[in-house]
Amino acid sequence: MLQEGLQPHAYSRPKLSVCIATFRRNERLRAVLDDLARQVRTPDQVVVVDNEPGGGARTVVEAYRAGVSFPVEYDVQPEPNISLTRNRTVQLARGDWIAFIDDDERAPPEWLSELLSAADRYRADGVLAPVVPQVPPSAPEWIRRGRFYEFARQSEGALVPYNFMRFGNVLLRAAPLLSEEVPFDPSYGLTAGEDTDLLIRLSRKGAKIVWCERASVYEPVEPRRLSLRFLSLRAFSGGQGFARYALAGGYGPVNGVDRAVFFPKALVQLAVCSFMALISSPFGLHHSAEWFIKASANFGKLSILWGARHLIYGRK
Repeated sequence: MLQEGLQPHAYSRPKLSVCIATFRRNERLRAVLDDLARQVRTPDQVVVVDNEPGGGARTVVEAYRAGVSFPVEYDVQPEPNISLTRNRTVQLARGDWIAFIDDDERAPPEWLSELLSAADRYRADGVLAPVVPQVPPSAPEWIRRGRFYEFARQSEGALVPYNFMRFGNVLLRAAPLLSEEVPFDPSYGLTAGEDTDLLIRLSRKGAKIVWCERASVYEPVEPRRLSLRFLSLRAFSGGQGFARYALAGGYGPVNGVDRAVFFPKALVQLAVCSFMALISSPFGLHHSAEWFIKASANFGKLSILWGARHLIYGRK
């Protein structure tokens, strides 16, 4: 467990802040804010930081603030950078615990109580929980069969391994976050990966981060994401992030042999996945798409050789 400079766990009615970084999703933001007002365990504070320079979500937050009993903070972080935006939410948070949820997710009434209960039950410094995709019935059959929006899950109470560290639904004790000079690394602010980097850093410093199956949130999949192009670009970006982080020693020590075989291995995997994408198409488009997406991830790994970067959070 964390030692130096940190306070003991606050399990008896701790103060709880919920942080949301948002960008041009006013209707979805309004929906998740309404979910927070209906929590069995209401938050002690909600923080919304807008990455839209014009502050497009201000009217949504102001209208919401007028109807709830807990404080609601709103600020604008104008530079396109998810890390800077998340860092501003942490700066404004006043709770002993900080929960993070994305602006396009939905939280059932028991969400916060389940997260806090898991932190208490497992004496943890952090809790990760599922983000369950909701694919619309109108989605193409190959997408529904492929289950491309689901992420792997862990056993209840298990320590979360490094390669499963991600945000979207997480509770963290505030003290470790505040002990970090810069919680979210701005160098990942346009490409993603800032969440994995933070959680691994906290874990290496002794934070106990566990999995809770009971605290699911739900993510309605937007129509614009129901395409092979979106899935392939997401995998390409993920491959780039994995390569950058792995080669920098983020997942563990890297020696000369590791570096020497990394790109040849990715090249072989790209070739195998591309071949499988071609020959598996008679067995269903979802099989072919799965291999094509894996090929895209390995191409992403290779692409850092020539300096390519897919900017997920660049302005559109």
